[in-house]
Amino acid sequence: MKVRHTSLYKAMVLAFASGTGAMMFTSSAAAEDQQAKDENIEKIAVVGTRAAPRSVTDSPVPLDIISGDEFVRQGSTDLKSLMSSVTPSFNVNDQPINDASTLVRPANLRGLAADHTLVLVNGKRRHRSAVITFLGGGLSDGAQGPDISNIPVSALKQVEVLRDGAAAQYGSDAIAGVINFVLKDSSDGGMLEARYGQYYEGDGDTVQLSGNIGMPLSENGFANFSAEYRTVDDTSRSVQRSDAQGLIDAGNTFVPVPAQIWGTPEIKSDFKFLANFGLDLNDTDEAYMWLNYAKREVDGGFYYRNPTSRGGVNKGIVRDVNGVKMYRPDPKIDPVGAAAWDAANPTILVGSLDGLDQQLNCPIVELMPNGLPDQNALNSLAAANCFAFNNLLPGGFTPRFGGEVTDMAMVMGTRGEFGADWGYDLSASLGYSNVDYSIYNTINPSLGADTPFEFEPGSYTQIEQTYNFDITKGIDISGWDEPVNFAAGLEYRVETFKIEAGDAKSFAIGPLATQGFGVGSNGFPGFKPEDAGTWSRYNWAAYVDIESYLNEDWLMTAALRFEDFSDFGTTLNWKLSTHYQIGETIGLRAAASTGFRAPTVGQSNVRNVTTAFSASGLEDQATLPPTNPISVQKGGEPLEPEESVNLSAGLVAEFDNGIYLTVDYFHIKLKDRISQTSAITLTPGDINKLQALGINDASSFSSVKFFTNDFDTTTQGVDLVANYNTELFGGDTKFAFAYNWTDTKVDSRKQAGTDDEGNPIYNINDAKVEMLEDNLPAHRFTFTTDWRYQNVDLLARVNYYGNYFEDHLDSGGELPIYVGSEITLDVEATYHWTDALSTSIGAQNLLDNTPDVNPWKDEVGSLYPATSPMGINGGFYYVRANYTF
Repeated sequence: MKVRHTSLYKAMVLAFASGTGAMMFTSSAAAEDQQAKDENIEKIAVVGTRAAPRSVTDSPVPLDIISGDEFVRQGSTDLKSLMSSVTPSFNVNDQPINDASTLVRPANLRGLAADHTLVLVNGKRRHRSAVITFLGGGLSDGAQGPDISNIPVSALKQVEVLRDGAAAQYGSDAIAGVINFVLKDSSDGGMLEARYGQYYEGDGDTVQLSGNIGMPLSENGFANFSAEYRTVDDTSRSVQRSDAQGLIDAGNTFVPVPAQIWGTPEIKSDFKFLANFGLDLNDTDEAYMWLNYAKREVDGGFYYRNPTSRGGVNKGIVRDVNGVKMYRPDPKIDPVGAAAWDAANPTILVGSLDGLDQQLNCPIVELMPNGLPDQNALNSLAAANCFAFNNLLPGGFTPRFGGEVTDMAMVMGTRGEFGADWGYDLSASLGYSNVDYSIYNTINPSLGADTPFEFEPGSYTQIEQTYNFDITKGIDISGWDEPVNFAAGLEYRVETFKIEAGDAKSFAIGPLATQGFGVGSNGFPGFKPEDAGTWSRYNWAAYVDIESYLNEDWLMTAALRFEDFSDFGTTLNWKLSTHYQIGETIGLRAAASTGFRAPTVGQSNVRNVTTAFSASGLEDQATLPPTNPISVQKGGEPLEPEESVNLSAGLVAEFDNGIYLTVDYFHIKLKDRISQTSAITLTPGDINKLQALGINDASSFSSVKFFTNDFDTTTQGVDLVANYNTELFGGDTKFAFAYNWTDTKVDSRKQAGTDDEGNPIYNINDAKVEMLEDNLPAHRFTFTTDWRYQNVDLLARVNYYGNYFEDHLDSGGELPIYVGSEITLDVEATYHWTDALSTSIGAQNLLDNTPDVNPWKDEVGSLYPATSPMGINGGFYYVRANYTF
């Protein structure tokens, strides 16, 4: 432990030494004034209303306001993890091995998928990420949501979380709720921050530097700049796989230890920049603009390729049967023969460099009783001009998968007044997301010894353009105490999804392809030129929004929104909400609305083909658009929007003793949810019909996958928030309690067919249903105490995570894990050396709690359940120095 914490100890000493030496700095009255302003402004939100900014207590729907200071006072550096710590209904996990989800982690609000939450920045829609999470832990499978990790935390004034359906106000995706990131807009002052941390295990070292500065933009505006840079070392919470250990015990000295790494990926670099501008044009009008640029490089792990049993690389398809060399029977044609073959002595996959017709002349390499290949037989391959990867990679291999994520956004516009007190807001925005994948320490098996070990499989790009024109006016009506706030607007959006092909060798069909060797970069085959393309759609929308106090205690709101999409047609959604104040203490609120989530252009058009080999020859398993004729042959249809009905009811209470309390119940009925089918086999009859229709490449595919509107769910729950401020032990003390209960049930799912016994086959299996219902804890809460006395701030936060279920490795229920509840404790102590300079020391998960040990850990080496909402890494120490000016 001393060795592990040496670097952390030095960082602590350095932080406190720098703080002691900085006591000469003059105190900053400006910083105190700004803090006072922030404490007031964080109680007011603009999301959820187009009238004047509203107090949280007056909102007819649940609304959380999180100040920028709350994000700073944590050990996490990623915005999604920070959100999860302060909002119990927001969940995100580590995604240790999960394809593209490793690069852009899906997050879930109120138990729904990552793309069921609309993200705004300064009230304007943020574009979605280019990543489609094909492996999203069940709940977010196939989701394509925004990547909020690209927003620097140092740029945030506050975050507003609207926990209610709002599609009638903001359009697609706002089913679970809306998150609005409000940017700093100061014209002077700023901050600098440095932090360092590591896990108790001595890994995951994190370094982050960030800053913010406000500057005047002429005499009538501001220019506010924020930037962050961080690096994060990877972690490992692994044990040696039992199959890898068996090879080592048998004498294979080339097997890595551990063979497979489960942990958070390495972030080699992560840079974020955001600039926010505002300029008063006259007494009533202003121009605004903000720019965001981010780039990060991520490197994560993949599954170990066993050198004796990996199909398409090492697992033999030829052996000696009664003195005759034979190929393994096709299990589709001869399942009994294939089963008998698998039960016989296994062999190593060997290919002839002279071609397929010479493969049967190659030596047979059997596995010996100790499980290792016959070394003498391996040594004889070269003389026969034959090849096996066991001579090139005797210990197997574990691919490393990652990529570079580039994200850019720009919003510009003007707002003000015209005519008889009409308000207007005219804006345009552009969003760009590109994910350039990379994979190394892997092979293209079909190329044999000529394979490279590093590939660029290609990239996805998402581009969005949005244009808005909004008007508002307070209309006086005779006999009414308050004016009726009227708002209306138009929106036009264009979305584009692009696939770029990978390097040629990432998808090349090499000379050994016809002999049972896999095609493409193993683990993530490159996108072929025929997979590449650009697809776009547009939509326009019109909305009307009305808010009015019927009397001084009763607020009513109504919204209606019509949208027309070029790819699936029109949708009309509405919302009604109300807030009624009973005396000075209690307020009742309720809302009802319909909502929708439009299928993304990526989900409608993504194409990816993985090539495999069987005794019948080379065959491709394709993920195709649902409108592709091959998909249509197997039941594919154009995607329709997911549709929801949202109901909520609750109360708000502010008591004279300082206690603030909200309790809200929500009920979300979601129909036609989009998911990806399992692989559906194409029969010879299917292929003949497709070829008759002119689909000439139908014979290339053996099975097909596509996105489909597949199942219905009902999600309900309760959110409880309680705050209390008092004086304790001479210091100002704040208590905050936030609790969430969420329950999801799958009401129905689409049947894809029946098995040989007539039992139904569904596109989503029973295990995925259980993941949808129980992968997130039904119960979560946080209890935070913040005590401030003179120059000292102490913060403690208790986090509770209830029971949950994991279908380990997406095994279809073969490896179920039922995980018990856990409590973690976060603490932080801050000393203010001056009004400008402070240093902090803290621990996230102070007691080093971990999830229940994975009962299937020996299968692939994961010590803990991979989808744990509390993470798998244990305790994390950190230090931080902050200077404001």
